[in-house]
Amino acid sequence: MRSFTCIDISPKELDAFSAQSPWGNFQQSSGMGRVREKNGIEVSCLGFYEGDTLVAATQLELHRGRLSTFAEVHNGPLVDLADTELAEFVFAELKARAKAAGAAQLEITPDNVYRYRASDGSPVAAGERAAGVPAWARAGADDAGVEELKHIGFEHDGFVLGYQAVPRWRYVKDLTGIADEKALLATYAKNTKRNVRIAQDNGVRVERIGREDLPTFHAICQLSCEKQGFENRPLSYFESLYDGLGDAAEFTIAYFDTQAHLKSWEDKRDAFQADIEHLEKSLETARTPEKVERKLNDIRKKHEASLKRIETARAYIEEGGDLIPAAAALFVWHPRECVYLFSGSDPKYAKFYASTAIQHRMMLECLERGVEQYNFYGIDGVFDDPSDPGRGLLEFKQGFGGYVLEMMGSFTLPVKPLTYKAKQLAHKVLGR
Repeated sequence: MRSFTCIDISPKELDAFSAQSPWGNFQQSSGMGRVREKNGIEVSCLGFYEGDTLVAATQLELHRGRLSTFAEVHNGPLVDLADTELAEFVFAELKARAKAAGAAQLEITPDNVYRYRASDGSPVAAGERAAGVPAWARAGADDAGVEELKHIGFEHDGFVLGYQAVPRWRYVKDLTGIADEKALLATYAKNTKRNVRIAQDNGVRVERIGREDLPTFHAICQLSCEKQGFENRPLSYFESLYDGLGDAAEFTIAYFDTQAHLKSWEDKRDAFQADIEHLEKSLETARTPEKVERKLNDIRKKHEASLKRIETARAYIEEGGDLIPAAAALFVWHPRECVYLFSGSDPKYAKFYASTAIQHRMMLECLERGVEQYNFYGIDGVFDDPSDPGRGLLEFKQGFGGYVLEMMGSFTLPVKPLTYKAKQLAHKVLGR
């Protein structure tokens, strides 16, 4: 018979295990532990050993409130649910720890994939592979993993749609085998390639920012929240992520370089003017003057358009100066992946595609670091409704080429059944 033990491990040991685990993720990291502790949550790192080998690990959170206490594991624990003997030991230990701390329930969101899907949401079938879906993606649904958790005593919150704090639906891109920018661009949809070029041609540049620039980051996110009807996180939340995650958190701002934008149109104006002069001269001796005249008229229209663009570019400089923050995004690095966590953009500069420029730049950084999974994170799981509120975000992510992870979802294990039922009844009565 196998023998397991559970002991407290250091945050550093958790990070090492998370880095090599197939289910490792940034939620199960010492950085997020520091963030949670700063917000008043008790955090412990637990290691599960078989003999001298660490075979599972997790970060267990204890949330204490005035009226109740509950335990939680974000994107974990890091355990193979197919190993039923180990899984049952892990959850028995977590339940015991939660009960000893006075928790009424243990809530988990395993970082286990329930079903792999193509970019359009269609499930991966045996023997079939859609563009962007890795060859190793499993066909069919992992009902066995869900049933194992139910057997242990967990209640499943269901295969829900919509956005969650820990997303059940995720859009990801496999970067394996992509060597450089040219190869990366070749995986994008036509419109996304064009938008990357527009951003580059119009002086959009992406920079990693420091803590002193977080108010600007927050303000840009606020613009998007107001447009989409979401509530923005407070500035203090982003400051806690910056402080707790350290180098793992990459806050970025895409600046619209108005001087570079102006120069690009001045250069185009000059090129058009040179073409006009050349065509006017050739018109004098042309054998088919009507063809030259058509070209000349076309270039004159482009020249006039460039003059208007120059006027607009100068107006941008007067309005916002040399560098205008046009979009912002937060990414979190983990040895297994880069996760796109938060973002915002200024709709006044939407036509310069600063948000697209940020995503492209971060995927290039993944190539430099050797990180093979780019996680666009949450989508709402609705693929067949053009009027769905999440349609725009879905199509934005689909433009970069990728596939969909449908996760198992959330589970709750009653630790003190009577107390837990009383809490559920109270929430129902209060409508929460």
